[in-house]
Amino acid sequence: MNPTMEPTMEPTAAPQTFEGRQADVPRDVLRDVPRLSWEQVCAARLRRHSLSAPAAGAGPADVTAALAGVHAQMLPAAELSIALRIAGATRADVRAALWEEHSLIRTFGPRGTVHLLPARDLPRWIGALAAIPSVPSTFPKDVQLTPDQTEEVVRAVADALRDAELTIDELDEAVADRTGPWAADLVMPAFQTLWPRWRQALHLAGMRGALCFGPNRGRKVTYTGPHRWLPDLRPAEPREALAAVVRDYLLAYGPSTPQRFAQWLTVPVRWANELFASLAGEMQRVEVEGVPAWAAPGDLTAPHEPPRGVRLLPYFDGYAYRVGNQPPGLLYPGRAAERVLPGNFQMLLVDGVVAGLWHQRRSGRTIDITVEPLVELTAARRRELDEQVERVGEILEGRPRLTIGTVTVGGHA
Repeated sequence: MNPTMEPTMEPTAAPQTFEGRQADVPRDVLRDVPRLSWEQVCAARLRRHSLSAPAAGAGPADVTAALAGVHAQMLPAAELSIALRIAGATRADVRAALWEEHSLIRTFGPRGTVHLLPARDLPRWIGALAAIPSVPSTFPKDVQLTPDQTEEVVRAVADALRDAELTIDELDEAVADRTGPWAADLVMPAFQTLWPRWRQALHLAGMRGALCFGPNRGRKVTYTGPHRWLPDLRPAEPREALAAVVRDYLLAYGPSTPQRFAQWLTVPVRWANELFASLAGEMQRVEVEGVPAWAAPGDLTAPHEPPRGVRLLPYFDGYAYRVGNQPPGLLYPGRAAERVLPGNFQMLLVDGVVAGLWHQRRSGRTIDITVEPLVELTAARRRELDEQVERVGEILEGRPRLTIGTVTVGGHA
């Protein structure tokens, strides 16, 4: 269940700027829209992200759905991100949801990046992702796949993984066998080496539902077909799927704007504007600190208490937390704008805003956690931090040891 935000109902003045330009909204439409403070939005987002208090009775798939997917390029970070939001959960619970229950699927999702998505929502995701505009290739023409070759690769991947779990090298061979030697040409620059041509479509195969991640084989990543676990998997109808993804996004990160949605999904702003316009009857107009925005229908009650709490967010979690309607100037106040914003650091969150960074290093069962606060921690906040450190240790099944000091490692790429 997603909580809602209760606005203050006041008449608005003339249209305000909308992401840096004049809002294309008639005056009579804006006159009586609900008005929200950033503090209300922040408190509601902490609650709906289960950061004000861990969710009781929810499972990993429920939390992942409430976040509209969880970035999982670093799977241990995703495990920590989800378990932190569930009372009493550990990384083992997330792993069971992924590899035993298959209520979570690890695949290529928003932005073409690796995500954990609820299995029950996979039809809408592959329906929506197949309908978004493709990003122009940055490779030279003689390296790029043609549209026909791209479709051939996606079909070959689906066929190769129908009943198998293959490493990337095994998948290279399987795709080339089903397409032709052109697919195996080592022409794609990647990590100071060259990959086979077909791998340009690897993420697309995941976004289309032809591929997902399987369990590791030793240290090697494997891929498989999601139909092995979801035999009835079919993409939802495109408009229905896009409407559902916009609704999920607004419930997770709203109120928001087409511009911020475009950033979150990595799509053209014009396309996002057109999509939001087509769904205008299915959303609610609001204002946040004088800026027009959109909320999901009925999503208009907020916690009466201001945002509170000390939280340790793992890698990539901070990115997900800030891509909604959180202006960077408010989310990264003071020194955080210089110290944390430029890199992908693990973030210390205090009362809903970034107030420091942290890092952990494991040696056996000991987990050394260094926290660098950028604000003064009161005695009460220090106790909360100690509790968070203990919780991280519990989730990671180790013994945490806290040091307050400077984080000397860089942000993760």
